Amino acid sequence: MKTFALILAGGKGLRMGADLPKQFLLLAGKPVLMHVLEAFRKADPKTEIILVLPAEHQEYWAELCKKYNFTVKHQVATGGEVRFESVRNGLKLIQEEGLIAVHDGVRPLVSVELIKLCFEKAAAFGAVIPVFELIESIRRIEGERSFSEDRSFFRSVQTPQTFRSEILKKAYEQPYQNVFTDDASVAEAAGYEITLVEGSRENIKITTPQDLLLAEQLLK
Repeated sequence: MKTFALILAGGKGLRMGADLPKQFLLLAGKPVLMHVLEAFRKADPKTEIILVLPAEHQEYWAELCKKYNFTVKHQVATGGEVRFESVRNGLKLIQEEGLIAVHDGVRPLVSVELIKLCFEKAAAFGAVIPVFELIESIRRIEGERSFSEDRSFFRSVQTPQTFRSEILKKAYEQPYQNVFTDDASVAEAAGYEITLVEGSRENIKITTPQDLLLAEQLLK
């Protein structure tokens, strides 16, 4: 079955305290975003990659590709004001049926094994997301009070969130809602059931300077 990867790179880098958006910061000698595209190419060179970037970042990305001699084939779509719009814009470039993985452009340590697992399970079940168990205690906040919760009922969610194309496209025909925080929430609102697979603790999302330092150590 044909496979596609939508890589979302619309971050402004505000929590990094850096001039550059975090997807362009250097990790092991090259921009974070390049590690992501390379992971999907390694998982399957036939996967069609669509990079969703804000219009104001596209020229800079083209310059980076030349500077680092980056040759992973991909198309570029223009991002929207919110994640929902960015995914919808990326989906417009996918005309064939197949499997679509949606991945954060700031998760550079995603493994080939996890990418393959998500595609495999999406082919079987339709809508798949990687998760992992919480290891710390959690509390629910209500006004001025907080209450202990049983963490065994909760999971931390990662990407790539992977779907049969007809499911994801149908889900994104809905009007936008503020509760749409990821693709799974969009698909659920459209009536689709989500299957969970085991994610990886190394598949971190880089949002702070400490995350970038950790990613450097994990790569070593």
